[in-house]
Amino acid sequence: MRIGGHRVPVLETGAAWLLAALWLSPLLYAFWAAFHPPEFAVHFNPLAPLTLGNFAKAWTYAPFPRHLLNTVILVTMILSAQFVLCTLAGYAFARFEFAGRDIAFGLVLVQLMIMPEVLIVENYRIMSHLGLVDTILGIGLPYMASAFGIFLLRQTFKTVPRELEDAARVEGCNFLGVLWRVYVPLARPTYLAYGLVSVSYHWNNFLWPLVITNSIETRPLTVGLAIFGAPESGVDWAVISAGTLMAVAPLLVAFLLFQRQFIQSFMQAGIK
Repeated sequence: MRIGGHRVPVLETGAAWLLAALWLSPLLYAFWAAFHPPEFAVHFNPLAPLTLGNFAKAWTYAPFPRHLLNTVILVTMILSAQFVLCTLAGYAFARFEFAGRDIAFGLVLVQLMIMPEVLIVENYRIMSHLGLVDTILGIGLPYMASAFGIFLLRQTFKTVPRELEDAARVEGCNFLGVLWRVYVPLARPTYLAYGLVSVSYHWNNFLWPLVITNSIETRPLTVGLAIFGAPESGVDWAVISAGTLMAVAPLLVAFLLFQRQFIQSFMQAGIK
């Protein structure tokens, strides 16, 4: 078999298809169960009738509009703060000379080696002292200064030719003007790639929102869906599958609409 002019062994091709099938199988089951009556959720019958009743039940069983609004507010707030903070920090590490710069950047890289779950207790203590328990701001605050975002933008900014910065300064731009007019436009593929990763991660984040939230007014989709599907509330796989599809539908639609830009942004944002 040939792909892009290169010969690919049949074994590798078969393994790739197998992995793709395993990855898609939960989503395919969710589609099957969501669009069929509950009695067909675990029985495959090509002649089974289709229904949208599971989506109506899921919409009424749990406050999905509120959970969806909370999630949209959360990911928008986090991404906006990350773009601002990571841009300023990445620009400083890439272009400014100051005492302790390498040490500070090394400490930023250390954060990449620490799993977020390790910091849950300390983060909860800090949010409690700040009075931010059971708030959307309390969910997003620990993620606003992203070490990965700082590292990625710093590497991208270092590839920008100094001549462009010098030309902007000749035109009268200060350092913020240079950042906004030169560096940010040239880093758009990196911003797109990082933004897609950030939104996907925080849209699906579960453990920290579960710990820090206590009420419907602040719970995102992942926590609301988990409580909605808890065994003590009765397990109806058809309704749970419908709720799951409603939760992941925005990400699926966004990926299908922007998959070409998604792939190209990662290819262009590779670390040089």
